[in-house]
Amino acid sequence: MMNFRDDVEAVNALRDKYKLLTSEIGKIIIGQNEVVEDVLICILSKGHCLLVGVPGLAKTLLVNTISRTLGLQYSRIQFTPDLMPSDIIGTEILDENRHFKFVKGPLFANIILADEINRTPPKTQSALLEAMQERSVTTAGKRYELGNPFFVLATQNPIEQEGTYPLPEAQLDRFMFNVWLTYPKFEEEITVVKNTTSNYEAELKVIMSSEEIVFFQDLIRRIPVTDNVLQYAVKLASSTRPENPDAPQMVKQYISWGAGPRASQFLILGAKAHAVIHGKFSPDIENVRAVAPAILRHRIVRNYKAEAENVSSDAIIKELMK
Repeated sequence: MMNFRDDVEAVNALRDKYKLLTSEIGKIIIGQNEVVEDVLICILSKGHCLLVGVPGLAKTLLVNTISRTLGLQYSRIQFTPDLMPSDIIGTEILDENRHFKFVKGPLFANIILADEINRTPPKTQSALLEAMQERSVTTAGKRYELGNPFFVLATQNPIEQEGTYPLPEAQLDRFMFNVWLTYPKFEEEITVVKNTTSNYEAELKVIMSSEEIVFFQDLIRRIPVTDNVLQYAVKLASSTRPENPDAPQMVKQYISWGAGPRASQFLILGAKAHAVIHGKFSPDIENVRAVAPAILRHRIVRNYKAEAENVSSDAIIKELMK
């Protein structure tokens, strides 16, 4: 399908596609450049993304816009306390011939927006967990493959915690990135208000097809990595573990549990995608450092002392990267 002479030509093509994508997304999403970059890196790395931010920061609009520019099937699931696994997976019904027929749920799409994921009980969260990890679902003893590409973008409100079910560490670990959204700058907010309170309508073009996305996901895996970059990524992840003899004193003082091997894998995959979209053919240590906060912040479990002294995960990661 993709007629490139070699991987170098393919990397250049991906870089051009990325520029077109960000330009197209920028017609609707004003600012939030780092967030857009992180989400696209996740997609190129075959990862999933957790967006944490207060209401009204265009989280839903962002994923809808990205799905339109990528020509992917988009599905939004509003997570509520009464949501059951069958509501997202699908269910079997009797058809007119009295045979059981499986009716697919909203999980059968390419991009899933799991809105306020922490508002649903663990039973439903675990159904989503299987889909994220296995890229398939099981119901009535049968296994159904999900779409390819498949990407979950979940949102979480950091303020209102009443009636929520905290995500278990196992599920948090399935998310490649934990991205924090901040309020827009003054000039950006003026543009947002101007565009959304007038009859302005942006026409979006489809920049990449699902087949191209799958091709570029495989391309990212083929990007070469030098041994010193691999060693840096593994050393950074393992330095968050308090039982590691080489861990800094700050880690032993403030962290109960550190990041597992999946963090090391994601650091390398994320660094590869980050390098490609920034004009490199192989990642260096700076690319690992660029993606490290979003990959490590939800994999570090702070202890009571860290919370009492208001030492954040990001502050610990920043110290480790020094």
